[in-house]
Amino acid sequence: MRYLTAGESHGKQLTTIVEGVPSHLPLVREDINESLLRRQKGYGRGRRMQIEKDLVEIKSGVRHGYTLGSPISLVITNDDFKHWVNIMGEDPIEEADEVKRKITRPRPGHADLNGALKYRHRDMRNVLERSSARETAARVAAGAVAKKILSLVGVNVVGYVKEIAGIVADNYEHLSLGERREKAEKSPVRSLDDEAGKKMMEAIDLAKKEGDSLGGVVEVVAEGMPPGVGSYVHYDRKLDARIAGSVVSINAFKGVEFGLGFEAARRNGSDVHDEIIWSQEKGFYRKTNRLGGFEGGMTTGMPIVVKGVMKPIPTLYKPLQSVDIDTKEAFEASIERSDACAVPAAAVVMEHVVAFELAKALLEQFPHDYFPSFQKAIEDYREEVRCF
Repeated sequence: MRYLTAGESHGKQLTTIVEGVPSHLPLVREDINESLLRRQKGYGRGRRMQIEKDLVEIKSGVRHGYTLGSPISLVITNDDFKHWVNIMGEDPIEEADEVKRKITRPRPGHADLNGALKYRHRDMRNVLERSSARETAARVAAGAVAKKILSLVGVNVVGYVKEIAGIVADNYEHLSLGERREKAEKSPVRSLDDEAGKKMMEAIDLAKKEGDSLGGVVEVVAEGMPPGVGSYVHYDRKLDARIAGSVVSINAFKGVEFGLGFEAARRNGSDVHDEIIWSQEKGFYRKTNRLGGFEGGMTTGMPIVVKGVMKPIPTLYKPLQSVDIDTKEAFEASIERSDACAVPAAAVVMEHVVAFELAKALLEQFPHDYFPSFQKAIEDYREEVRCF
């Protein structure tokens, strides 16, 4: 299973094509729209979320509520495009108008300058429109299809905010996955700790007032993955490595860790590794889950716990210094419409990106042309390894 996205931030639409989804998977627009609308919520979001209401149209690959096994094309129309036709339209324009609208001033922390150098764009609008985090809506759409697959084979994935601006949510380890989902949906910052959530919102308000932005840490937990999914044989098939790569591919994400993560470097081995035990009911499992559900690039059957680090958004109302690519003169970077903090929304994005990698790994490991056969293969495997 794989997907391709296309579209610009202020273009006509975002398009996602998902290939490799089994036939006879029940799938309707609401399965995807729910995820898209969740992505648009969150304390600290900018005005763009008030302009666009992301809803999907399924253009191919689904008939009468079930997948066909052929590529699925998903379209999210940009309602705001009507105001951008002259700027983002595909038809040629007069050279004078092109010069007038040209962006030659790269913003620090963005793809503007690097993209312009790579593709030789003298107008950096050509870069910033595609490099915008708006593209994550298309990725969430693909992840929503993956989450549907996972939910029907007993795998549940939930994302929430662990930290914003050094304020850490705590005291939620006792909550079930369902309780975490419910609590995150009720919190404006997707925090599982009410007290920490209030402090996070205060910090966001202060940053917005000062023209600054904030980053944080997102945590995603997945329960129900059978053991042995992934590979120790090939470096590029290690599932934790794939997840790590997908997480840092999200706009503004700069780090990832599993379980204890970097804390493991500060502990003795006896306080890091998870002891193995066995019971008739469960088969093999671990007493603890410090390694976050992975050993040797494969799942252990324990909950997968992965954290992603998001830097503060670089579009600031307190501009940073840069250099005009045409005049080579110094200036203060221009401001595009932006968020003071996008970590709550990024939690939804990361949840769906992780879900896609989990579903993809399962589809690689088990027969998957026909969804009921895929379900049965996983069910049989679970029973086989339980009795191993």
